[in-house]
Amino acid sequence: MMKIDVTDTPSESELAAISEGLTAFNVVDVGPSGRQPLAVLIRDDAGKTIGGISGYTAWGWLFTQWLFVPETLRGQGMAGKLLDAAEQEASARGCFGAWIDTFNPQALKAYQRQGYAIFGELPDFPAGRSRFFLQKKLSPR
Repeated sequence: MMKIDVTDTPSESELAAISEGLTAFNVVDVGPSGRQPLAVLIRDDAGKTIGGISGYTAWGWLFTQWLFVPETLRGQGMAGKLLDAAEQEASARGCFGAWIDTFNPQALKAYQRQGYAIFGELPDFPAGRSRFFLQKKLSPR
């Protein structure tokens, strides 16, 4: 008999069972993803990471999961520089598209300046804001 268990403390092995099962299914369904991590780091003078991008490439797409620019570097085009570097690496990996999401109005404008176009909106995520999903075409090398 199967049991459904709701938890806020899944173990690494429990999460791995889900991840490995879905990965195996997707390989059969659409082929291997070729998923590779991709990070673009901002380092201070001491070499400490103080911001940057964390994401991955898979199935010909760059996904930027996190993008953080420290307050002292905002308003200087840093987000665009980080995205440029990530997009260049993604293109070198053969990617033909990039996507990102945000509920921050300033980040939305920065991504649109970078050439990203909205393809979806989730209203009230979080309440009073909308989460926007954006994409951009890349030229694979």
